[in-house]
Amino acid sequence: MIKNKKSLKSSKTPSRRKFFKAAAATGAAAATAVAMPNVAFGAPLTLKMQAAWPSGANIFFEMAGDYAKMVSDMSNGELKIDLQPVGAVVKTSEIGQAVSSGVVDMGHWVTAYWYGKNPAASLFGTGPSYGMSSQEVMGWMEYGGGRALYDEAVASVGFNYYGFFHMPMPAQPFGWFKKNVTKVSDVKGMKYRTVGLATNVLTAMGMVVRQLPGGEIQPAMKTGLIDAAEFNNPTSDSQFGMQDVSKHYHLGSFHQSQEMFEIPVNKKRFDSLSPAHQAILRNAAYAANSDNYFKALVRYSQDLSKLMNEHKVNVYQTSDAILAEQLKGWDKVIGEFAAKDAFFKKVVDSQKAYAKRTMKYLLMNQPNYKLAYENEFGPIEKVQI
Repeated sequence: MIKNKKSLKSSKTPSRRKFFKAAAATGAAAATAVAMPNVAFGAPLTLKMQAAWPSGANIFFEMAGDYAKMVSDMSNGELKIDLQPVGAVVKTSEIGQAVSSGVVDMGHWVTAYWYGKNPAASLFGTGPSYGMSSQEVMGWMEYGGGRALYDEAVASVGFNYYGFFHMPMPAQPFGWFKKNVTKVSDVKGMKYRTVGLATNVLTAMGMVVRQLPGGEIQPAMKTGLIDAAEFNNPTSDSQFGMQDVSKHYHLGSFHQSQEMFEIPVNKKRFDSLSPAHQAILRNAAYAANSDNYFKALVRYSQDLSKLMNEHKVNVYQTSDAILAEQLKGWDKVIGEFAAKDAFFKKVVDSQKAYAKRTMKYLLMNQPNYKLAYENEFGPIEKVQI
């Protein structure tokens, strides 16, 4: 009996070391089985975004897509954006409300598109320059007090979203005309398309301003509904076919010398996300900010070259006389709005304080880059690209 017991024990019972080793292996396998569905087989979380831009050959829709791809890449595919073009779910003017109510999770447009609800909206993209470009306005947004004022403006119109920004746009051209305009008298009485506070500024210059969606600009100029127009840049303008209705293109204007994309995100949806996914949505905007600007410099200059060489468009710098009159228009409009709207004045005062300090440094520190360019290539207006 004893002999049999010893034999049974030695042949069937594992050692303590082997027992714990096996148990550890079994536990690890069980833990892996539980964790695996979340890591390898979990469905990606998808947010629906509607843009204010048509799909296809449209660089703004492309830039919205760049942002969406960055979000997917940063999250390893766990967070995706279902990007829809203009009008897919709601009208462009309804994007802010649609995001706020959760009809869509996100939008992609510019603050000037809700200027009708609060004129201060235009100050977060199409306001007066005070020497600032889009880069510096975005600096004011993040480090000069602009973010809190923006949130206050969003709440004041009943929107319920967080906003991110990207793509500091170069100054927008004065636009397309039927002749070379150099004097203020050349544009007085002219029927012209723009949006935001620029409508008030150019009205103060004596122009007859009409706000039209991007897709309606070229047909309106073709039929004579308007005499002149601006949209944004050489790439977008050529995609709209402006070269087919005008051969006179005026660059560099103060009517909209700084703007950037606004990405509204529904608050409830954003708050439901993990901190990691929230950070990805926020930081992807910063990444797209640089990437889109680099892309814009290449594409805009390439398309300007095509306009000049293939479509025989005459390209001019907007005259100092017109620029000076635009600044007078800004002074008048800003003064009138600030006098009757305390919040508008608070935003303007904040921008002025930021611009006075930062642009003192920047403008005095920047060498004359045009001088260096002309030293190599000759007078800029004669350079062929």
